Amino acid sequence: MSSESPLASLRAAAEAVRQQLQVNAFDAAAVQRLSDLIEVQRPAIQPADREGVIMALGCFLGQCMVDTYQGEWAAGPDGSTGVGLAGRLFFNPFFLVSEQLKKGLEQSVSTFFASIPQRLEAPQQRKSWIK
Repeated sequence: MSSESPLASLRAAAEAVRQQLQVNAFDAAAVQRLSDLIEVQRPAIQPADREGVIMALGCFLGQCMVDTYQGEWAAGPDGSTGVGLAGRLFFNPFFLVSEQLKKGLEQSVSTFFASIPQRLEAPQQRKSWIK
């Protein structure tokens, strides 16, 4: 069993993908490269490999969110691992990778990544059921 912390494991997996993609940083250009890779690899990923691919690529996407948008790895309300932004938004990068793998460019990780600044600027909506 590894004594490595979960955060260190996430970062190590992200770094391994960064090296494989041959990109210099965890930024928007790297996410575009990731999206392109997903599209090329989608037809070839075997069901037995799918979970590992999602895990590795999700770590990379999450680290890009952390570095680019000053996010932090966190546990979501449902216990899932993801990235918290601005103390009010939470995104699951593993789900986002999975969606592009399933649906293609209509669920592109790069399109989502580019939408984050707009999401950060949007006023927080008050839930209608809160008085």
